[in-house]
Amino acid sequence: MKLIATVDNHWAIGYRGGRLVRIPTDERFFRFETMYKTVIMGRCVQEEFSAGQPPRDRNNIILTKKKDLKLGDVTVVHSVDEVLQAVSSCPADEVYVIGGASVFEQLLPYCDEAFITKIDYDYDADKYLPNLDKDPDWDLVDVSDEQTYYDLIYERRRYVRKKK
Repeated sequence: MKLIATVDNHWAIGYRGGRLVRIPTDERFFRFETMYKTVIMGRCVQEEFSAGQPPRDRNNIILTKKKDLKLGDVTVVHSVDEVLQAVSSCPADEVYVIGGASVFEQLLPYCDEAFITKIDYDYDADKYLPNLDKDPDWDLVDVSDEQTYYDLIYERRRYVRKKK
């Protein structure tokens, strides 16, 4: 599995149920990277998408505690074991964990690669991704050139899990 997220200097990912910022090139990267693949998300992340519908042209899996959630052509699961069963027939390099914080925390141990858009800014936040720079199990293997969006400076980073 792969992880894809946007973080600030403190690895914050959200505040009060929403994203910290929307950067058009980052959204295009997300679309390009996940199109026609499997994405795993929590219910709150699903609700952030247009009209509360999960992203189109993807195999969407929602991990939620809400037992009565039903959404059209979406797989709803309630545990990590159910997630793993749901993706067991998918190629591992075509499965993306896209958030939120609880989903990242539960599925990070199963991820082998992470695409992180790192913003050079400190947001007010209440949701965080574990800092992969401080995690001895992860190596930073690629960093893009700095990019800007108005006054924000960001770069795209790729991490891989160390082989044991």
